[in-house]
Amino acid sequence: MVLIEQVPVTESTTVKDSPPAPAKAPSSGYVSDGYETASDSELNETENGSNNNRESRNTTSSSSNTNLNPEVNQEQLNEKALAQANDAKGEGNTLFKDGLYEEALPKYELALQAAADIPSSTEIRSICHANRAACFSKLGKHKETITECTKALELNPTYIKALVRRAEAHEKLEHFDEAITDMTKILELEPSHDQARRTVVRLKPLADEKREKMKEEMIGKLKEMGNSILGRFGMSVDNFKAVKDPNTGSYSVQFQK
Repeated sequence: MVLIEQVPVTESTTVKDSPPAPAKAPSSGYVSDGYETASDSELNETENGSNNNRESRNTTSSSSNTNLNPEVNQEQLNEKALAQANDAKGEGNTLFKDGLYEEALPKYELALQAAADIPSSTEIRSICHANRAACFSKLGKHKETITECTKALELNPTYIKALVRRAEAHEKLEHFDEAITDMTKILELEPSHDQARRTVVRLKPLADEKREKMKEEMIGKLKEMGNSILGRFGMSVDNFKAVKDPNTGSYSVQFQK
């Protein structure tokens, strides 16, 4: 804001064939944020004197505004928003350490909103998503944990803590193959990661067992559907047997009564 000192206004010219202008009180006008504020006496000035005075002040204001650099202003706004985001994240961390996970969640969300439009905020946003995932994990909300970890990894694909946390959430939901995928990714990034190696070894038999169980359930449903159709003809899927050809290794289906 440019402030202009109050300067008494004097009239040096008069309008032809017009009576002399009355004496004028000193002006108290000033420029604020590029706009002029005039006193009552200035508003009663003759047209020429008033316009000349305004033009002079507007020129000064315009010159000052021209010196403003939009890029510098935007950088200052980004710095302020980033500081707000860091403050909110810090408040969330304090609440998390105190075990107040529900209360910490909106603090991290506030930080995410403050940093949303800042190009250099990738790191803090990925951390806030990972911290929200940690809150959800403590609250036993594993689906939400996976969602927040995924958002963190979209911003930072090599975020090991987010990979570990998502793998643990997948395991809690018995998504063993997905958990193995995350832990395998960690080993690619950090081959000496012991937790990831032990988890992969431990989860592989569980994943195999689950696949076999799912296959049996699928076959059972197919048999049920087949029997519902074949039953109309007095048959069932048990009347059909797959026989392997020892020469070719292929299978053929044979009907048995």
